[in-house]
Amino acid sequence: MQTGALTLSDALWPRVGLWQRDAVRTVTLMVGFAGFVALCAQIAIRLPWTTVPITGQTFAVLVAGGTLGAWRGAGSLTIYMLMGTVGIPVFAPGSGVTTGTWDVHFIAPWSGTAALPWDISSGGYIVGFIFAAALVGYLAEKRQWDRKPWVHLGMFLGNVSLYVPGILWLAYLIGSGWIHPVGKPLAELIAGSGTWDKALKGGLYPFIVGDLMKLLLASLLLPTAWAITGRFPRKKPTS
Repeated sequence: MQTGALTLSDALWPRVGLWQRDAVRTVTLMVGFAGFVALCAQIAIRLPWTTVPITGQTFAVLVAGGTLGAWRGAGSLTIYMLMGTVGIPVFAPGSGVTTGTWDVHFIAPWSGTAALPWDISSGGYIVGFIFAAALVGYLAEKRQWDRKPWVHLGMFLGNVSLYVPGILWLAYLIGSGWIHPVGKPLAELIAGSGTWDKALKGGLYPFIVGDLMKLLLASLLLPTAWAITGRFPRKKPTS
């Protein structure tokens, strides 16, 4: 039966119609992109006025959603979240601590962390990754925005969708008096004059320029990949 428009992953690794092989293919893709997000999390900059680091994760999340489609993209980022939850150090370096200074980390040596998402100030963004991948994946899979001029808008909407739970959770922790693992209330570790001012200064403003750059890179990568494959979605995959 027809199951929807082709995604980039379907073009690069076509379905064969045998559910056993396709199931292995689907799991491999989702786990592989979860690993890609974990790798990009190792590109991190720790800012002195917030506990939320700048990382390469946003780029990886947008690419994962656009490549895999809605449910597989969301599934991949769910796997990523669960990996960190069960103790695999896949989250950004130092997500559980803050030094109050600038700190740059680039992939090696591996310095990831593991934690329950609700126990870290960046936990809302990790949950937001799932929504972002699902939204970008839907727009790619059902509307083909990953190969059209609308790709920039799709990536922007995906970016917004991950910031909503991220900022809301950060604001909740700040306003509730949550004690950071370093032993201080989170409100003392983030600059600002009130709960929402701190949440925006610590969880949005420092990341706008970098995320626009990552958004643009993802917006260029997916259409380019489609052009290289030479296989535009003229037919739907079968199962």
